[in-house]
Amino acid sequence: MTITAAEVKKLRDQTGAGMMECKAALTEANGNFEDANTILRKRGLASAAKKAGRATSEGLIGSRLSADGFTGILVEVNCESDFVARTDEFQRLVQDIITEIEKAGDSADQTLLSEPNGAVQKRLALGIAKLGENMAAPRFVRYAGKGYVGQYIHTGGKIGVQVEFAGVTPEIAKRDEFAVLVKEIAMQIAASSPTYVSRSAVPGEVLEKEKSIYRAQMEASKKPANVIDKIVEGKLGSFYAQVVLPDQESIRDSKLTVADVLTAASKALGAPVSVSRFARLRVGEGAQ
Repeated sequence: MTITAAEVKKLRDQTGAGMMECKAALTEANGNFEDANTILRKRGLASAAKKAGRATSEGLIGSRLSADGFTGILVEVNCESDFVARTDEFQRLVQDIITEIEKAGDSADQTLLSEPNGAVQKRLALGIAKLGENMAAPRFVRYAGKGYVGQYIHTGGKIGVQVEFAGVTPEIAKRDEFAVLVKEIAMQIAASSPTYVSRSAVPGEVLEKEKSIYRAQMEASKKPANVIDKIVEGKLGSFYAQVVLPDQESIRDSKLTVADVLTAASKALGAPVSVSRFARLRVGEGAQ
């Protein structure tokens, strides 16, 4: 039977597979779309199985924000080469995976990416079949309903930041001063890679480990215990300045901390604005 271009396009829109693959599947299925879809899925899964295990250290961090700015998604999607990562097909794959996370809404968790018969794995299989490389979607971050979400994508999609702000009303969200703050804080996280949103968020065992290291360094000094305690506290301050976002030196002005930047912005905006949580994804960190 004759397969029309419109039918091929329809199947391509449904599956994301290549035009030639869609035409071949429709021909084999005698024009039956459901059977053609199954054929493409089987071919994709077979191709994926052959390529499983190959290193996926390249890829992109994809992002999407809701219109009101109060819901945001970051996802890491990996492939084998930067060449494939830059193709339109791979970039469509990234957006398709974000759409699946968006559909899942509040029920979205990491199993959404790994479920063998789930929509994400099916879409990855089709991408593998078309582009000829192993692919994976190892992790995503979704913030919703708790604050204003800002995003920043750095170095051609290799680093992505998502940061959530508390104390932001819809009116504040529209202010230019706030837009400047969001970009500055997101770029800070991209550049300086903090681990914690506040000192209180640092786990007790992490602090005790740091203190024990500092005390061990002072063992041979024979200084009084109270002096050692002060030195340890001073070293902890340096530790906080490395790993705690508000304690970090501002990338814009080395004379300011991020806490200073937030305080100044809150004053300008007329309301206390703070960072409630953040995520920083770098391509390859979550790769298989």
